[in-house]
Amino acid sequence: MSQRPARLFLLLCAVLGIALSGCSALAPRDTLHIELAGLEPLPGQGLEMRFSLLLRVKNPNDQPLDFNGVALRLEVNGHALASGVSDQSGQVPRFGETLIRVPVSISALAAIRQAWAAAGYQQGQGLPYTLHGKLAGGLFGSARFSDSGTLNWPQTAPPP
Repeated sequence: MSQRPARLFLLLCAVLGIALSGCSALAPRDTLHIELAGLEPLPGQGLEMRFSLLLRVKNPNDQPLDFNGVALRLEVNGHALASGVSDQSGQVPRFGETLIRVPVSISALAAIRQAWAAAGYQQGQGLPYTLHGKLAGGLFGSARFSDSGTLNWPQTAPPP
């Protein structure tokens, strides 16, 4: 009978060790840094415009982050401008960064609204933008993000 409690104790220790190692995967991680890195034109259809939005994703954590999709919404000057989704998958290395391209659509109505709102801005002045989204990464790996800044109008060179 003395072997039975010893086996039970060993089994309990093994289960406890496995449970504790599993909980380490659920440890809180630092927030990802996701920034708008660029916009590139894509062929549109009908009355919509299409762009490839380029995101720079920085991982300040000691563990790599696997992702398998992204969804986002871009607001400019306080109004919704574009939204998009991508099933792109990959990995952001530990203490590293990667670029993700997401195709976004801009409806004709949103483009007209933005043009009307931007009419009051001059060259060299910036339009405020906000980017909201989600980087999907499995059951516990999804990360929501937001970024904001200013989109500057290009300045023309002065006449010679």
